[in-house]
Amino acid sequence: MKSRSEDLVLLLAVIDNGGFSAAAEALGMQVAKVSRAVNKVEQQLGVTILNRTTRRIELTNEGVKFVESVRQGLQMISQAEMELQSQGESPKGHLRVDAASPFIFHQLVPLMAEFHQTYPDIELELTSNEGFVDLIEKRTDVVIRIGKLEDSTLHARALGQSQLHIVASPQYLAQKGMPKHTADLANHQVVGFTSPKILNQWPLPNLPTITPNISASNGETVRQLILAGNGIGVLSGFMVNDDIESGRLVSLMQSEKLTNTGREQINAVFYRTSNVARRISVFIDFIQPRLKL
Repeated sequence: MKSRSEDLVLLLAVIDNGGFSAAAEALGMQVAKVSRAVNKVEQQLGVTILNRTTRRIELTNEGVKFVESVRQGLQMISQAEMELQSQGESPKGHLRVDAASPFIFHQLVPLMAEFHQTYPDIELELTSNEGFVDLIEKRTDVVIRIGKLEDSTLHARALGQSQLHIVASPQYLAQKGMPKHTADLANHQVVGFTSPKILNQWPLPNLPTITPNISASNGETVRQLILAGNGIGVLSGFMVNDDIESGRLVSLMQSEKLTNTGREQINAVFYRTSNVARRISVFIDFIQPRLKL
């Protein structure tokens, strides 16, 4: 027989309040009822979860693992109940979304008016960070990440792929010439990133990490430097597709360029146990088909 969720809730209350009496007082019930619930869980499992003394309670080794799983399980149940109850209702509340500033400028900002019209009760907050973002530390609900994902504790929704482009302005190329092969880059000015260094690994064979002549910490600054004729750089298509189509930039060395380097991947990531799952899902469902990657 499995333990009932009510008994498990009381078990967590005992742990979180530091004892049976404190848990009973917090919940407004008799100590005996709380004690019976915990004893029932232990009897059903055949395992001691709490070591009791006259002064304190302490989780056993088995109890530590069990309680962690219980918390996750109860969160999932609570989330499922909220989602079921909210079906047919317009999602509401605060949603904090983080992405590199170029992605916000070029992809999210153009969609925000329509998103607000569609979901007027969602209070959307956009934040920009150029590096790795800790969702808990930054109190962020969903992060748009570019490149390979390493953190297995996060849940990911693939948004698509954005090809890398080696680009320069027509004015720069008129002055310095058109590079056709990797070796030709030695004769050119290079615009790159201050960090992370992986962004200075260009999608070309047998090319070590480049050392920029001019570097910036922000992708939009790199784009503006290239547009202004300061040299050649590598940027994602979601930033420069319009520039290439309009002729403001020229995409170079297409025959030598490597694809599927991992940097093309774009994902929306969040914690599986997020209690704002409905807001996250409608946000991702809205932006994904509208992105121009």
